[in-house]
Amino acid sequence: MRSYTVDGVDVIDGFGVDELCDFGRGQVLAPWPNRLADGRYSFAGREGHAAIDEPDRRNAIHGLVRWLPWHVVSRVQNRISLSCVLHPQPGYPWRLALSIEYRLGRSGLSVTFRATNLDDGVAPFGVGFHPYLTLGTAVDAMALMVPAARRLLSDDRGLPVGSRPVTGSEFDFTSRRWVGPTHLDTAYTDFQRRVDGTMCIELDDAAGGRGVTVWMDAQFKYVMIFSGDTVEPPERRRRSLAVEPMSCPPDALRSGVDVVALDLGASWQGTWGLTPR
Repeated sequence: MRSYTVDGVDVIDGFGVDELCDFGRGQVLAPWPNRLADGRYSFAGREGHAAIDEPDRRNAIHGLVRWLPWHVVSRVQNRISLSCVLHPQPGYPWRLALSIEYRLGRSGLSVTFRATNLDDGVAPFGVGFHPYLTLGTAVDAMALMVPAARRLLSDDRGLPVGSRPVTGSEFDFTSRRWVGPTHLDTAYTDFQRRVDGTMCIELDDAAGGRGVTVWMDAQFKYVMIFSGDTVEPPERRRRSLAVEPMSCPPDALRSGVDVVALDLGASWQGTWGLTPR
């Protein structure tokens, strides 16, 4: 997802047609989101050896499909569907059929993702998305609400080493408040959800009167919030806030935490979206 505007105003901080998609902007993160330690894992008797594409931390990051071509399956006025087949390879020795639908409606943009196991054995699966939200102001001047009771603790490689309640900490955004100088590269979980199972994150610019809601269904059990303190070039830092729905936590293919085990022919489907205000 390179660009999304409403009435000529950017909702996401994207990139140009001929630019490199840096720092995961708008990318699909599958068959795992976020970091995978040493790029190595095992599942159901098979070994995965993914390339280390975060060499300073010795991690594989954000899966395998974000640099693959996606093919248009159908396109109408307010909806486009795309597909991609992930073939067996050293980093992921299973075969998956993936599809994604972007739909524009009165309430904004919805994104529905589906994964189907085409292999002859049980396949592990996780997915994430990486939109950067912009309100035309610095991250410090944004008000944020994340209805999450816990955050994951990470080591110096960005890998989970436990969790902790957010109550009373600088990472507590259960009530809407300014981000201010807080540095966020933080995974949240244990959400307060609506009756229909959805969870909503609110981002507002009180001065400009703009806002956006990021919502996700019950299939997404984690969200990573990234304030962009390390993006390059430096003038792009803290210009937008990445809000990343994830079905599982970082390093899940190694830990097994909330990894979906897809039987032959089985599918997983999840939906999230953006509602500008």
